[in-house]
Amino acid sequence: MRYPDGGGLTAEQRKRREELRMRAVDLFEEDGEVPCIARELRVSEKSVYQWRRSWRTGGREALRSKGPSGYDCHLGPHLQAKLAMWLEEGPAAHGWADDQVWTAARIHTLIGRKFHLSYSVSGVTRLLHRMGYSV
Repeated sequence: MRYPDGGGLTAEQRKRREELRMRAVDLFEEDGEVPCIARELRVSEKSVYQWRRSWRTGGREALRSKGPSGYDCHLGPHLQAKLAMWLEEGPAAHGWADDQVWTAARIHTLIGRKFHLSYSVSGVTRLLHRMGYSV
């Protein structure tokens, strides 16, 4: 599912969903029927079938929340601070003397040169957004 603001579930929403799955496990252990469980929990039968399959193979732990989804950022806070410092120096300080405009493609190249990491151009824009930069 895509969210308009680019984010996912909050910690509270993840906790509530996990509580639903744990309630489903209680009902599985009581030999509840999938349609009845889905109605009681107000979720789709498909979700209940998936939860039951996970529960049968991995037990209760298989249905625990695994935290926020997505990839961890390659650049930790200290590396992001270095990047911010370099961005403040301007493009000319890093070899782009023709104009004083940072583009996502240029920042992509800068990250590759300085950190030896590969980000996609769209990944760079998401990183910059997380760092508080705007277009």
